[in-house]
Amino acid sequence: MARPFAPGFQIPPDLLLRAYATGVFPMAESADDPEVFWVRPETRGIIPLDAFHVPKSLAKRLRRHPFRIAFDTDFDGVIEGCAEARRDSDETWINAPIREAYGLLFENGHCHTVEAWTDEGLVGGLYGVTLGRAFFGESMFSRCTDASKICLAHLVERLRAQGFMLLDTQFTTPHLKQFGAIDVPRARYEQLLQEALQSGEARFNP
Repeated sequence: MARPFAPGFQIPPDLLLRAYATGVFPMAESADDPEVFWVRPETRGIIPLDAFHVPKSLAKRLRRHPFRIAFDTDFDGVIEGCAEARRDSDETWINAPIREAYGLLFENGHCHTVEAWTDEGLVGGLYGVTLGRAFFGESMFSRCTDASKICLAHLVERLRAQGFMLLDTQFTTPHLKQFGAIDVPRARYEQLLQEALQSGEARFNP
């Protein structure tokens, strides 16, 4: 289970990075809730980069290049897409303090996006935080079939090429498990995290 920590109305970027370095991340109850709470799960989701699996049907679509993939060109568009209410829920946990905090991290080079584009515009994407040789995935969205899945595949390709060691997904879902996501105990996750933080700094962009 997630553990709530002290709430707050703003998240300074340095505090946010320190939180990630200790295995903690922020969430909100809803988009309209002005507060955030800090979460340190007992079990953490990760995708081992050397065991990433692309389902056959998705691999076939990837070869067709259905989208133009871009990196770090539209943070506002990506977080807006991620904040849209899901089909199975009227709520989103991305509130104003979270938007502001990750926007500042993006400006500082510690938050990155992967984006799927068509002639109609932005149709899918994801964003996350980089620190050391770790990438902390935050959220993804699709407005077109497979758009977020293809962004994830491109993310893993980029992380491998740039020397990252850890891809944190916070939690696992059936959607992520098809790509090789696994649950690890908190102690094991924090060991992997420290290894990724103490082994140098990977650059997300070549």
